[in-house]
Amino acid sequence: MSFKNGGIEQFEQYSQFSSLKEFNTHMEMWLAVHKDDFSKGELVGLKRLVRFAAKIPGVCNAKIGTVLKAIYDDHNGYGISRSTFKRMIQKAISLGLLIVHETERSNGSQSSNLYIFQPFPTNGLPKEDDLNHHNKTSNLSKTNNIKIKERKETDLLEPTENKPLDYTYTSDRVPYSFSQVVRYFFPEAKQIEEFWKMAKISAYRNNCESKTNLVVNMAVHCFKQMISKLKVSSIQKPIAYYYGILNKKFEELYFEGLYEMGF
Repeated sequence: MSFKNGGIEQFEQYSQFSSLKEFNTHMEMWLAVHKDDFSKGELVGLKRLVRFAAKIPGVCNAKIGTVLKAIYDDHNGYGISRSTFKRMIQKAISLGLLIVHETERSNGSQSSNLYIFQPFPTNGLPKEDDLNHHNKTSNLSKTNNIKIKERKETDLLEPTENKPLDYTYTSDRVPYSFSQVVRYFFPEAKQIEEFWKMAKISAYRNNCESKTNLVVNMAVHCFKQMISKLKVSSIQKPIAYYYGILNKKFEELYFEGLYEMGF
C-alpha cells in the first residue's frame, strides 16, 4: 500500500497509542524482551526513530537521511550506515514492532516511508488497575485440579498438534533455574516464558536488566511470593500480581542503591 506524502498530522489516524506515555511504555517492553536481537548500531537507529515518532505517538515519516543526520549530530560525528538502519527496520518488521508503508509525491515518485510502531503483544500483561485486584478467581490448587481434569477428559479427543507444549519446549532464553521453579506450578512452555518476560520487562523499567544474576534471583523470589499468596487466597490475574511484586521489589532495590550512594 502506498500513501501520498505530506505533513505528519495527516497520518494521526494510524497511531496505535492513546498518548506519548503509552507509546514509550510499549517501546520499553519491546526493548526489554528483544534488545538482544539488535546490534548496538541498530539499537541506536531504532531509538532515534522512536524519538522521531513522538509528535504523533508511534507514527513517523522522516526520511532515512534525516534520521541518520540526527544520529550523527547526537553522537558528535559518529553515526550509523544506511545499511545498518535498513537492517534494523527489517528486524523490527519481522518482530512485529513496525509496519512500514511507502509514500509517494504528487507526481507519483517514491518519497519517505511511513513507519507505524505497533503495541507490544501483551498476552495478559497487567494494566495499572490490575496490579491490586485480588478477587473473582479460585486458588491455585483448585485451578490446577480443574486443568488436570480437563486434560484427562480431552486427551483422547484433541489432536496432538493442538495441545499446549510442556516445559521441555521452553525457550533457551529463559534461565534454567527459573524455569525449574515455575514449571511445577505452570507446566506449559508458554506460561513459563510469559512469567520470565514480565521479569525482564520489570528489570528493564527499573534499570536492572544488565544484572543477570540479580534479575534471576529476584524473579524466583517474587514468583515464590506469588505462589504463597495463591495458596491462601484468590487472585484474579496471577501474572499481574507477579508483575506488581516485581516492580515493588526492583523499585526498593533502586532506591536502596541511591541511598548507599549518598543521594
